[in-house]
Amino acid sequence: MQNKCTLKFVKSTSFDPWYNLSLEECLFNNIKENEVILYLWQNDKTVVIGRNQNPWRECRYNELEQDGGKLARRLSGGGAVYHDLGNLNFTFIAKEKLFNINKHLQVIIEAVKLFKINAEFSGRNDILVDGRKFSGNAFYYSENNCYHHGTLLVSSDINKLSKYLQVSKEKIKSKGIKSVESRVVNLNSINSHININNLSKSLEISFQDLYNSEIREIKIFDGDSSKFENLYEKYSSWKWRYGETPNFEINFYNRFLWGDLDINLNLKDGFICDVAIFSDSLDTKLIRDIEEAIKNQRFTKNHIIEKVDNLKNFYDINVIEEIKSWISKQDI
Repeated sequence: MQNKCTLKFVKSTSFDPWYNLSLEECLFNNIKENEVILYLWQNDKTVVIGRNQNPWRECRYNELEQDGGKLARRLSGGGAVYHDLGNLNFTFIAKEKLFNINKHLQVIIEAVKLFKINAEFSGRNDILVDGRKFSGNAFYYSENNCYHHGTLLVSSDINKLSKYLQVSKEKIKSKGIKSVESRVVNLNSINSHININNLSKSLEISFQDLYNSEIREIKIFDGDSSKFENLYEKYSSWKWRYGETPNFEINFYNRFLWGDLDINLNLKDGFICDVAIFSDSLDTKLIRDIEEAIKNQRFTKNHIIEKVDNLKNFYDINVIEEIKSWISKQDI
C-alpha cells in the first residue's frame, strides 16, 4: 500500500522556457517528504532538447531564433520537442517512495477521457490516441528526488513543429515513421471543445481522484525570475543550451531501439583526451558514465569495449552488449 501523500498544484503564468525550467528545478530541489506536486506550464515558440542532445543535429536553431523563438535544454533525457501556446506541459514531482509513473500516466489518460478521448501509453515515452502521439514524456532522478514531465498537444502549430525540428534519417528508419505530421495529433482535432484551460482543470480533477486526496496547496507563479536567479542564469546561458563543444576529430553514430548514440572524440598521443556523447536516450546517467569511462583511455577498440563492459553491473546488460557489439564493428 502506497504512503498517504499531500497534493500540491503549481501553475506558471510565464511563457518563458528558461523561467519555467528554472521553476521546475526549484520545485524538484525542494520537494518535501509525503508531497506530490503537479506543475503545469507553457512555453511560447520554443524548442526544448534533452539533457544529452546535440542542438546542431536536433533542430534548426537559427531559424527558430530568427523567428523570435528560444532554444532550451532540460535536465531529463529523451528527444527534442517544440512548444507553443497550443501545448500544455506537465511535471509530476515527488520523493522516490511516492514516485509512481503509472499513476502519473493514468492522471493524463483519465483527464483526456473526460473529453471522451481514449488514450494509451505506448513505446518508450509516448501517449497515443488512435495510434498518433499527443504527449511525449521524460524522467529525471537525483538521489531521492524524482520528476516525470511531458507535453500535451492541444492546438499546437504542427507546421512550426515540423519547421524547427529535424528528424534524422536514422531515426525515421528505426521508428518506421513518414513525417512529424503523420505521427502527431492535436487533442482539439479529436474533440473541438478541449482547450488549455479546461484540460488544466481536468488534470486537477484526475490528479485528486487518482490519489484519492484533496489538493492542499495551490501556487501560481508570475514569472519573477529573481526568486531563483542562479537557476535562470544557468538555463538561459549559451554554455548550458549549446555547450562549449570543440571540433572533434572522430565521430561514431548509431541509432538503437532505445535511442541514438553520437560519440565524438579528440585524441592526443593515442589517448582519448576529449569526449562528447549526444543522445536522446531517456537514461541520461548512462551517457555521462560512458563519457567518464572512456575519457583518458587508450584509443583502441579493446580498451573502449572493456570500459563500456565495466558498466554492465549498473545498467541493462542488453543495452551494454548492443553498444559493445556496435563499437566492435567500427574501424578503429
